[in-house]
Amino acid sequence: MTEAEERWVERARQGDQLAFRRLVEAHARALYTLCARITRDSAMAEDAVQEALFNAYRHLAEFDGRASFKTWLHRIAVNAALEQLRRNSRHQTADTGADSDDSEDFLAQCADDTPGPDRHARGEEIRRRTEEQLSRMSALERTAFVMRHHEGQSLEDISAVLSLNTNACKQAIFRAVRKLRGALEPLR
Repeated sequence: MTEAEERWVERARQGDQLAFRRLVEAHARALYTLCARITRDSAMAEDAVQEALFNAYRHLAEFDGRASFKTWLHRIAVNAALEQLRRNSRHQTADTGADSDDSEDFLAQCADDTPGPDRHARGEEIRRRTEEQLSRMSALERTAFVMRHHEGQSLEDISAVLSLNTNACKQAIFRAVRKLRGALEPLR
């Protein structure tokens, strides 16, 4: 957390609405992106962000600084996004065993360096299958995968946000990678 952000947090905790507005402006876009990737729906993502910011404002006095403000705010946003999914009953949860692998290497193997319409069509097919598979994942798997591979967050941060131990967090990511690999394997 920067010194300016620390000051904004402290001032917001004392009731300074302008300081809280600065915190919102600094984090709102990232929160929306995170929530949109989790919910797969822009309206639900907007609702989740609004709910998260409202809850953050209401509970700002409880922020104790053990985690960074960003991690604390992301945890609230993830919970709000998951709550939106629960409320809308648009996602089914399925748990399977864990498998270890790195999705970045696998996705890189699917890439094609040749230019032209074939490359574009292949890229579009990879995108379509990826989106389809993400929508089939459990909320936990999708959230962990998005935070790790789209947001670039550490396992420790993801574990803190999702209230999981590191091994459970790894398992959720590995399940997501395995499912994504299965969907993209025919394109190799």
